[in-house]
Amino acid sequence: MKTRFTLLPLLLAGLLSGAPLLADEPDRADHFKGLEADTLEQALENYAEYNQRLTEVLSADTLSTEDMVAIHELTYTLENALERIQEETERLAWLLEEIHLGSEHYDEARIRENAPEYLEKSNLLTD
Repeated sequence: MKTRFTLLPLLLAGLLSGAPLLADEPDRADHFKGLEADTLEQALENYAEYNQRLTEVLSADTLSTEDMVAIHELTYTLENALERIQEETERLAWLLEEIHLGSEHYDEARIRENAPEYLEKSNLLTD
């Protein structure tokens, strides 16, 4: 039992001493923040623009290191956009359900309360 406790600090020291080597790995790309998408409209604009950029980079016959870095960077913005789109479509589903339930119960106030936001945001997806 004593051997296990003696080896544990050595194992941990060995693992931790290798961590800086991983951070300095030359084949690993840096991490970037990407453009924020605070609204559905902004997310859709970023999504369209950065998908176009991805298409342009991918049009090359072979991808250079610079192309790989460009792809890595732009995926952060695409991920942010998709996260906002997912959040907003979940909200749209909830709003639509409220409208649906309002119609089932003949509750005009419930329909009118939820329909404007639903229509505003859903129209962004169809324009």
